[in-house]
Amino acid sequence: GSLSFADGVRLVRRRGELMKAAGEREPGGMAAILGLSVEELAAICEQATAATNRPVQVANDNCPGQVVISGDNAALDVATALAEAANARKVVRLKISIAAHSQLMHSAAEEFFAAVADTPIHAPQVPVIANASAQPLRSEEAVRAELRAQLTAAVRWTESMTYLLSQDVDNFVEVGPGEVLAGLMKRIDRKASRDTYYK
Repeated sequence: GSLSFADGVRLVRRRGELMKAAGEREPGGMAAILGLSVEELAAICEQATAATNRPVQVANDNCPGQVVISGDNAALDVATALAEAANARKVVRLKISIAAHSQLMHSAAEEFFAAVADTPIHAPQVPVIANASAQPLRSEEAVRAELRAQLTAAVRWTESMTYLLSQDVDNFVEVGPGEVLAGLMKRIDRKASRDTYYK
């Protein structure tokens, strides 16, 4: 691994504290949009940002036709209205009071990076596909950069899975409760083998 279990737990706790504080300083929200492409929603978010002068952006590209957007509440209101006008199949405001994976987390990202800077990190023993870049992390520097970026950048899940498919990975295993990720993989590539394990 790139860091010890204890350091990982400490960073997860610090990240949560900083995200909560950032959400209290600049409240926001998130919405899941079904039936529109990530490109359509990126354009809608640009329109909503321009109309309100407040940020909203794509936060999660989960699978084709399932995208989450995140940002300031006023901009989110405009973006969801635009998505409905663009014939989105479903628009659901998530029950969350922070705008994860958006520019409203910028202050949290900067403070979190200070905690990361004080943490011993090594190059991964096994490459890890990064959420923000959808590429493998292979060095200490890449891990640190990803930890900084992932608070404000979109989770590029579709691209991450597509990258693995391009590397001839054909069996995907989900460990833990539920089958959400296996379900997303089914939408990304029906031919890929999907297994779930939860004990």
